[in-house]
Amino acid sequence: MLKPQATPTRDLINLDGTWRFAVDTHDLVAPWERVLPGRLEAAVPASYNDQFVDPAIRGHVGVVWYQRTVFVPRGWGGERIVLRIDAATHAGSVYVEDRLVAEHVGGYTPFEADLTDIVTPGEAVRLTIGVDNRLTNVTIPPGTVTTGPDGIQRQSYLHDFYNYAGLARSVWMYSTPRRFVRDIAITTELIGSSALVDFTIDAMGSGEVSVHLTDEAGAVVARADGASGSLSVSDVHLWQPGAAYLYDLTVELTDDEDLVDSFSIPVGVRTVEVRGNQFLINGQPFYFTGFGKHEDTAIRGKGHDPAYLVHDFQLLDWIGANSFRTSHYPYAEEVLEFADRHGIVVIDETAAVGLNLGVMGGLTGSPAIPTFGPDGCNDETQAAHAQHIRELIARDKNHPSVVMWCIANEPATNEEGAREYFAPLIDLARELDSTRPITIAEVMFATFENDRVADLLDVISLNRYYGWYVAVGDLQTAEQYLEHDLRGWSEKFGKPIMMAEYGVDTLPGAHSVWDVPWTEEYQRDYLSMHHRVFDRNPSFVGEQVWNFADFQTTVGIHRVEGNRKGIFSRDRKPKGAAHSLRERWKRIGNRKPTPPTDA
Repeated sequence: MLKPQATPTRDLINLDGTWRFAVDTHDLVAPWERVLPGRLEAAVPASYNDQFVDPAIRGHVGVVWYQRTVFVPRGWGGERIVLRIDAATHAGSVYVEDRLVAEHVGGYTPFEADLTDIVTPGEAVRLTIGVDNRLTNVTIPPGTVTTGPDGIQRQSYLHDFYNYAGLARSVWMYSTPRRFVRDIAITTELIGSSALVDFTIDAMGSGEVSVHLTDEAGAVVARADGASGSLSVSDVHLWQPGAAYLYDLTVELTDDEDLVDSFSIPVGVRTVEVRGNQFLINGQPFYFTGFGKHEDTAIRGKGHDPAYLVHDFQLLDWIGANSFRTSHYPYAEEVLEFADRHGIVVIDETAAVGLNLGVMGGLTGSPAIPTFGPDGCNDETQAAHAQHIRELIARDKNHPSVVMWCIANEPATNEEGAREYFAPLIDLARELDSTRPITIAEVMFATFENDRVADLLDVISLNRYYGWYVAVGDLQTAEQYLEHDLRGWSEKFGKPIMMAEYGVDTLPGAHSVWDVPWTEEYQRDYLSMHHRVFDRNPSFVGEQVWNFADFQTTVGIHRVEGNRKGIFSRDRKPKGAAHSLRERWKRIGNRKPTPPTDA
C-alpha cells in the first residue's frame, strides 16, 4: 500500500486537528446518522485516553466515536477520491454520512475507503469513525474482556504497556486519476561497484508504464519501460548505517505520451544477509546498538508527534545508537521515512505481543491454560497474526532502514503447539519478502534447551533480565546465568545472537554506593556486566537496551508511574547510564567490540 502523497497527478488533504468526540453508550444509537451529542473534542493524531480528566473516558472499554465535517474539493470532479486512516487502535469503522464505507481490524497499520461514487466534489460530508480498543484471545495483541455486575466492561491484557487507543496517526483524503499506480515493490542487489534496482509496478487500468531513477543531485541515472524490470546503476552510492543515501524512483503511467499518473518513492541501495554467525549489511559485518522503543509521550499517548520524532533521533545520534526495534507494533510510517533519511537501522515488529499466558505485565508465572489451544491463541488468532504480517510487509517493504522482520515479542515458544502456530507464519513472511532475515524476540522461559522454533529463525533475539527479574541485586550471579545462557544458544544453533531486551527499572535521582536496585548506579553496573558477557561471545551481533525512555503501563505494584527501564526519562532527560552507553557506543560504532585480553 502506497503512502499518500501530492504529485503532479494527485492532491492530498490532511484531516488532522480537533474532532468531535463521544464515548459509546447504550443510548447512543447509530451516532453516524447525526452530529455527535455533547461538546467533547479530541485531538487527532493522539490517543484519546490522557486528553481527558474523566477516568470513565480514560479507562473506557469499547467503542469511541470521532466526527468532523469534510469538504471535498470541487476540482476533484472525475478523479478517484480516497479516505485513508493511518491507524485506528485496535479496530475501526468508517462512515460517510450514514453509510459504512470501511472496516479494519488491527491497530497499527493503515486502511482506506474509496469514496469516488459516494461523495460529490464541491460539497461537504459528515465523516464519523468508530474506534474499538477491545482485545480478545483472537486479536493481535490478545487480551480478555469481562463484564462486571455493574454492566461495565473491563479489559485485561498481557503486554506491559498501556493500552492507548484512538486515532493516534493522521487521517487523509486524497485524489488519484481513475487509472493509477496502485503499488510499487523495490529490491536491490550489488554487483561490484554497480547495483541492480529491481522493480514491480501494480497499475490499475490501461496505460504504458515507465520508470526513472534520479540521484540526490536530481540527475537521472537509469530509465526503463514496463511494469517490471531492473535498473542498472553504475558507481552506486550505497545506503549505509549512519550514512544514508537515497535515490528517487519515479513511476509514470502514460497514454499516448499524455501523463495519466505519477508517483515517486525513495530508494536506498543496500543488501542484508545472514552468513554463519554474522549479520551483514552491504556485505560487511554489522553490530546493532540501540534500543527497544515505544510510541509513548505524555498527553498524546501513542499519538505521532513530529517534534518528538526529531528529538528522539537527535538523542539516538547523541548516544551513538545505530538501530532500534519497533517494539511492540509497527510504528508510524513517518518514523521509518526519517530512519531512511538518517541511516538508522530498524527491526520491524508486528503487534504480536502477549502470546504467552505465563507472562503477565513483566512478572512471571505458570499459565493456567496452554497458550496455544482453543481457549488461548487458536486458529483465529493465527489467522489474525498472518494478516498483521501481510499488512506490515505490504506497508514497509520498500524502506531501506528496515533490515529484519520480528514476527512476535516474547511468545511462549517453549510450549507445546508453538511450532505448529509459528512455522506457517514464518513461511508466510519469507514468501512475502525473501530479502530480509526473520527473528522472534525470545522470552526468558524459552531456553536453548526447550525452545521449539529457533531453528526456523535467521537471528536469535533474546529478551533477558538476569539481575532484575532473576538474581535481582546480585550481578555476580546474574553474569554467570547470562554467560551460560548465551553460550548455550550459540553452541546449539550456530546463528547470530543479539539481545533484543535487557534493562532494569531506574528512578532518576536514586543513588547508592552499593548494588541497590532502582538506583542509577545499579542501572549502569547492570549494563556494564552485560557488555562484558556480550563482548566474549563471538556469535553476538547486537545489543538493544530496554528501553529508550520510560513509558506508561497499566497500574501495578511493581510499576512506579509506568515502566522505568528507560535510559531516558519519559520527558527525555538522560539517566546516569546514558553517559556510559554513549562512551561505549561512540567507541564501537557499527562493529562488534574486541573482548579485553584478560577476558
